Amino acid sequence: MRAVICRGLDDPSQVSVEVCAAPPMIPGGVRIAVHSCGVSFANLLVLQGKHQNRPALPLTPGTEVAGIVTECAPDVTLFRPGDRVVAGVRSGGFASEAVAPEDTTFALPDGVDFDSAVQFPTIYATAYGALCWRAHLQPGETVLVHGASGGSGLAAIEIAKRMGARVIACASTQAKLDAARAHGADAGLNYRDGDFRDAVLSLTGGRGADVIFDPVGGKVFDESMRCVAPEGRLIPMGFAGGDIPQIPANILLVKNATAIGIYWGYYMGWGRVPVPPERRAAVRAAFATLFGWVVEGALKPRTQRAFALESYEEALAVLASREVIGRVALHPQPSP
Repeated sequence: MRAVICRGLDDPSQVSVEVCAAPPMIPGGVRIAVHSCGVSFANLLVLQGKHQNRPALPLTPGTEVAGIVTECAPDVTLFRPGDRVVAGVRSGGFASEAVAPEDTTFALPDGVDFDSAVQFPTIYATAYGALCWRAHLQPGETVLVHGASGGSGLAAIEIAKRMGARVIACASTQAKLDAARAHGADAGLNYRDGDFRDAVLSLTGGRGADVIFDPVGGKVFDESMRCVAPEGRLIPMGFAGGDIPQIPANILLVKNATAIGIYWGYYMGWGRVPVPPERRAAVRAAFATLFGWVVEGALKPRTQRAFALESYEEALAVLASREVIGRVALHPQPSP
């Protein structure tokens, strides 16, 4: 098969597309001919050696794949060759073939294309888990979404709206805010206009946001603490701004607020603690709900650009420019 192979971190000369052996089958495994693989900021950080998890080398990056099943292990019961699926994998997505556990592989409904599908194993699933399972978002509540035009931000907007919330989107350009509104945001705030705290308080009648979805971190999180509502919930989703914030416990205390963590890898079985069967069932039910919302038109994953596998460097550069609205994908299969 063909795959992007990294043999040295923070050294582009040590990363290239190679012809290599296909991954071996595993118990409970599903072999997938990968037609689309999601490209994420986390992939970039891993290759730069800046991710909190330092991988063993050589490495093929990529954790979200979609394509067609070509082989199943004997103990697999949910899939068969020819099925259209999407899967979450620990690594190995930037390749023409991937082997995924049956537990983290999901059947695709008709009409869901592969580029849209790769946004679900991490992006949409995390937003769903954060808002539904962890923050217990209620209809009528206000959600403040930072980094609103990225894949995570757009997913959070759509899911919050489908759950009956009001959404305030924050982004750095008017084009990004226009995209957020096109995906359902009720109001938009531009970071370049200055502090967003007063604007959020004004839009909420002085109350503040009930839930704050923050993949940016740094100063954005610090200011979010100043406009969270009483009994509000702050969800630090990531640190695209570069700085990991220190959470002031005194503000949590006086506002009866809660800071909530969510690591979706735990639910996919990538953490150190085994995932109980009931949680596995809940994950599969969550994907069924999400795909149902796609079919009804409530979720509209946006792919800004797709690249051939050999153009992985260009895909990562586009992502690093921070001008992407939605997601970027790779197409590992050779073009007809």
